[in-house]
Amino acid sequence: MTRGWEPGTDYGHGDVVSYEGNNYKIIQPHRSQSDWTPPITPALWGRIPGQSGGSHQGGGGQQGGGYQQQQPVNQQPPPSYEQPQNNAGQLQQGYPSDQKPSSGQTEPEKKTHWYDDKSKLGLGIGGALGAGLLAGGIHHLVKKHEKSGDQEADRTAWINEARARTDHFYREGPKGPATWVLVQGKNFPQYAIEVGQERNAPLYICRGYYDGGKQIGKASSNLEKGAVIGYKHKEHHLDTYEILLGNLQALRWVATRGKVNVSSLGYNPVEGGHEHDGTPLYVIKAQHNGIYYPGKASATLDGAYVPLDGTEKNVKEYEVLCYNH
Repeated sequence: MTRGWEPGTDYGHGDVVSYEGNNYKIIQPHRSQSDWTPPITPALWGRIPGQSGGSHQGGGGQQGGGYQQQQPVNQQPPPSYEQPQNNAGQLQQGYPSDQKPSSGQTEPEKKTHWYDDKSKLGLGIGGALGAGLLAGGIHHLVKKHEKSGDQEADRTAWINEARARTDHFYREGPKGPATWVLVQGKNFPQYAIEVGQERNAPLYICRGYYDGGKQIGKASSNLEKGAVIGYKHKEHHLDTYEILLGNLQALRWVATRGKVNVSSLGYNPVEGGHEHDGTPLYVIKAQHNGIYYPGKASATLDGAYVPLDGTEKNVKEYEVLCYNH
């Protein structure tokens, strides 16, 4: 009988486990954790079709919430971050020093995580993750489809890339002060960078694929689908997008105006997105009617643009999100 999956267990090459009536085979050796269950970690486990498991879910451990203080074997521990304070003295979300990030979703939601549906992403068992992810397979896929003119193929490539980055982040922890992770709907993850508040709901930084580029916008529980980007002076609502997580002790907002001159900022801006022609877009926040909104700026745009009231508002003075060093 196949043994049941359990947290706190070292799994190696050739291991097969059962979980919730299905059998899974190891892809990436690791030490299991309570919220790294096989269905939600396709980079670690591949489901074996047509086989039912011999037992149910293994032992206890914490459910949902944060990660235990355990690392995958042969991996360096992620950087330690403390939660910083914002200028108003309020606790600002940042990567914690004592645990890995959690997606912020409850255990039932995580068991049926939307981006594990291979039929939507064109992936097989194990997908383009696992060893392929670590070897750069996703990067090759994205380059293959870059500027292909096939909008659906390009969008699929973006989702694959974002999914790989997201799985890597939740599996190994942050590798730098800022990380983009894949989101659907209003399932906002922990440590999303809050820019402002509108109608008593936080405004987060998001980006999404649109017309050959990755456009920057806002995410909020007040929005129809969860996120909005601005493009060609219109708001476009998205239910599949990336949201920016970060540690504001290692980031800073740098004031500027007009077109972005990277050399004059004094700091390197955080990767945001790009136009369909490859022009870089930078993450900004700008004030409108007393509220800070996230948006975009570039070396070609005359000022910053934030999606608002069905269009894009042009703001001449704004702040660019940059790395401290």
